[in-house]
Amino acid sequence: MENIKIPEIKYSKSPVLEPKPGCDWADTMVLNPALVLDEDGHTIHMLFRSTGPWPSKNLKGKSDPYPIFLGYAKSTDGGESFEPDFSRPALAPRLAYEEEDMYIENIYGERVLNYANGCIEDPRLFYLAGELYLTVACRLFPPGAYWEGDKRRDNLPDWAEDENNMIGCLANRNDTVTVLFKVDLTALKEQRYDDAFAYVGPLTDGNKSDNRDVFFFPKKMKIDGKEQLVMLHRPEKSYNFTGGEGVMTPAIFMACADNFADFMTDKARHTLLAKSEFDWEEERVGASFPPIDLGNGEWLISYHGKQLPDYGYTQSFMILEEKEDDFPVIKHRMSERLIYARQKWELPDKFPCPCIFTTGAVIKGGELIMGYGAADQKIGIARTDLAELVSYVRLFDADGNKTN
Repeated sequence: MENIKIPEIKYSKSPVLEPKPGCDWADTMVLNPALVLDEDGHTIHMLFRSTGPWPSKNLKGKSDPYPIFLGYAKSTDGGESFEPDFSRPALAPRLAYEEEDMYIENIYGERVLNYANGCIEDPRLFYLAGELYLTVACRLFPPGAYWEGDKRRDNLPDWAEDENNMIGCLANRNDTVTVLFKVDLTALKEQRYDDAFAYVGPLTDGNKSDNRDVFFFPKKMKIDGKEQLVMLHRPEKSYNFTGGEGVMTPAIFMACADNFADFMTDKARHTLLAKSEFDWEEERVGASFPPIDLGNGEWLISYHGKQLPDYGYTQSFMILEEKEDDFPVIKHRMSERLIYARQKWELPDKFPCPCIFTTGAVIKGGELIMGYGAADQKIGIARTDLAELVSYVRLFDADGNKTN
């Protein structure tokens, strides 16, 4: 067997985006970008997560909330630099505090609860059946300065303090629910943001578990005798899901269902894909950016692990193989962390946790171009040769044992 070297990962020497002083919705943090390649094969479009203090929504004088927004940027030089639009958010939470105002019309014309009312976190862009979609982790109310501790409850309205209210205990805990939007890329790149996003609905049940790192394979798969949508997700409470019994740390699951609405119901079937196995992922694992089709029924999956204080959030890869009439399974899983904070600008500042977190990638000219949040405050780009990366991942078996 030929000697295959660890693939070279090239990182931005400085942030490609960082907080914008004087921009109220992006002056504190700019991070975790989603990426999609334009049909021209050249332009890269980005949605990034951002936040800033919002004193006008400080309900009880405890601490300012920090609503989380999505901003838009684009690159015309292969991701070397990005031109952001800080004039307004591309997608903003409504920030309603009266119960009757916390509703939105979905793409089916129905009046439904707006789970994206308080914050819109960690975007992932992906195509499914030729349509562009966006998943985001959302809260009913904006969080506080979360780097100073858990402040999710500091600005809850009085009615949400009642765990028996009609929205349920989710409003009281203010955990995340993953929401699906349909995206009009033409409207987005023309910065007609009001026309760019259509609310589809929630994909996870917040009363069952906080749940994030959610996105889909780009095609249906035959499972249980029928073609179904297949979703990756990472619940906080693994033990509440089939296959996660006894798993006490957040882990990567897959789910299948006939349609989007069924995923947050008992109609969806779930299976455990991967749980923490190695020291650098001791506290959790979660999928990072949407699957890359390698052909022949194989998929490259990026994923992250977390362990404090030594490693923080770091990234690695696995390859899945489709099975006949069942979920894909792990064929190769790296036991090594491959992408992690090294440069001074990537290291902790507000947070004690070292963190590189990839949430989007595109392939251009055989190169895998990945967007990442660094130290939960800035954005960088990492790039590597896709073929070299895949060859290296193949050196590991399904349990992470290196075969060469």
